[in-house]
Amino acid sequence: MRREKLLAISDLHVRHAENRRIVESLRPQSDGDWLLLPGDVGEIFEDIEWALRILRSRFSTVVWAPGNHELWTHAQDPVRLRGQERYLRLVELCRELGIHTPEDPYPVWHGPGGPLVIAPLFVLYDYTFVPPGHVSRESALAAAYKVGVICTDEFLLHPDPYPSREAWCRARLEITRSRLAEIPADLPIMLVNHFPLIRRPTEILRYPEFALWCGSAATAEWLTSFRVAGVVYGHLHVPRLLVHDGVPHYEVSLGYPREWSRRAAEPGRLTEILPAPEFQLV
Repeated sequence: MRREKLLAISDLHVRHAENRRIVESLRPQSDGDWLLLPGDVGEIFEDIEWALRILRSRFSTVVWAPGNHELWTHAQDPVRLRGQERYLRLVELCRELGIHTPEDPYPVWHGPGGPLVIAPLFVLYDYTFVPPGHVSRESALAAAYKVGVICTDEFLLHPDPYPSREAWCRARLEITRSRLAEIPADLPIMLVNHFPLIRRPTEILRYPEFALWCGSAATAEWLTSFRVAGVVYGHLHVPRLLVHDGVPHYEVSLGYPREWSRRAAEPGRLTEILPAPEFQLV
């Protein structure tokens, strides 16, 4: 009998027909498999619900953390909620389906490598992943706008009721750090977040200016403040594993068809987090 696995995939972007077919094909390998979903399931509420409902029906446990795309108020989406109201409606949907969210008690994985706390996070970004050559977020943002590297969030991700996305991020950082501090010190933690928690993964971006929309420098200290066993994230659409200060960071994106169609690997292959497989570390 196969042992249960902790599996992960992000950035499903199911508005694309090719990606929808991949979601329809995703299956666990055993009845006890868990699935981690670090965001960007889709942009339209109906699409997000479709994908979450399918995946929850197949996997023993599903853990979701929001991406920036789920938080968009898209012109084609009948659900017109903005900012925190939209996020809380997504949390409500997940709870209706029995999916764990950043607002729920953190589940504990008791399979291979456990016990392990699985902590889905929602911390956004605050423009502090400043690219080389800049000393401030202001100069970096000005340079990004000048060359036309502007995240769509600037138009579709509204921070209501906060005055800015940075302010929303600051609030989420405070909430999340307090919750992580409540986890017993003897339990290791797997952090699941849409954005990378350290700046290093963004160094491979084709457009370094885009790093501004990829996380917060404030989260790096969590890797030493808490007993972190690993980080699972997406957003960059560059699936790989790197180890930073002894902590594995798994980027588990599917990405857009134009991206995954160029890869040698089979598209939509779930990343095995536990039991830990043999990987080429970078």
